[in-house]
Amino acid sequence: MAKETVKAKKFVAPKSKFNKTYFKRYWQLYALLLLPIIYLIVFKYLPMRYIIIAFKEYKLNTPLSKMPWAGTKAQTDALKYFKMAFKDIDFKRALWNTVKLNLLDLIMGFPAPIIFALILNELCFKRFKKVVQTIAYMPHFLSWVIIASLCTQLLAPTDGLINQLVTHLGGKSIPFLDDPSHWVGTYVGAGVWQNFGWGSIIYLASIAGINTELYEAASVDGAGRFKKMWHVTLPGIKPTIVVLLIMNLGYIMGGGFERPWAMKNNLVIDVAEVISTYVYKVGIQRLKISLTTAVGLFQSVVGLFFLLTANTISRKLGERGIW
Repeated sequence: MAKETVKAKKFVAPKSKFNKTYFKRYWQLYALLLLPIIYLIVFKYLPMRYIIIAFKEYKLNTPLSKMPWAGTKAQTDALKYFKMAFKDIDFKRALWNTVKLNLLDLIMGFPAPIIFALILNELCFKRFKKVVQTIAYMPHFLSWVIIASLCTQLLAPTDGLINQLVTHLGGKSIPFLDDPSHWVGTYVGAGVWQNFGWGSIIYLASIAGINTELYEAASVDGAGRFKKMWHVTLPGIKPTIVVLLIMNLGYIMGGGFERPWAMKNNLVIDVAEVISTYVYKVGIQRLKISLTTAVGLFQSVVGLFFLLTANTISRKLGERGIW
């Protein structure tokens, strides 16, 4: 008599029942997500409908749906304000300054937290390491108004502490805040100083997740501390570096308002005017809302393009990317 093989079938719970059980078990996590989701919807997604102002003639007392399209009465020109922006010399200058300052920030500021995290990881004395971390984090919690005031007190051409020391030693006063080229260096340096300590937190967390057996194997192979850092630590945090680099590339056309506004002055306005300050002066002070909405839309689209391009390149090179 032939033996019949009976295959035991695995019992699979219905999908809907499984989802309900999972939700009941982890409902607290979904509750924590509720407030951020509401914030995104109210302050990020709902205002997107006002992007259409870039293609219309803005009138304060007129509902959005009744605003006329940009152009003249005889001919509609939806791209009127985009063309106007690119004919404006001030916007071209602000666009160039935004790209230049953000690229310098990326070149000088992006490696700084990586290097700092690698150095901290090599420190043996835990108490000293904690003190250094705390001191490095502190500038992140200072507003740019305070940092600009510190720069004025320290770097002013005549009565600044640094220049007083330089002239006392027989040197010549350095125009940190008055000369355009020196101001750019001061601007970038202040940004690196404020952010490198805080930015190192992510890299330190990534380093902590590296398998310690890799270091032990490297020690067996005769690797020193520098070789361990080069062949173990850096490859271990490479995915984190790539993701953060992609995200930073998305801000090439962005940048905050507080930093350039607090640090600029009339002597360096040619290199200090960026898109955010241009939008404030033209849109808020002169009430050219349609023009600045067009500028903001252009800025966002170009930033999205940089983000998508960087992510695509990283994926083709074998990295994980953002998605």
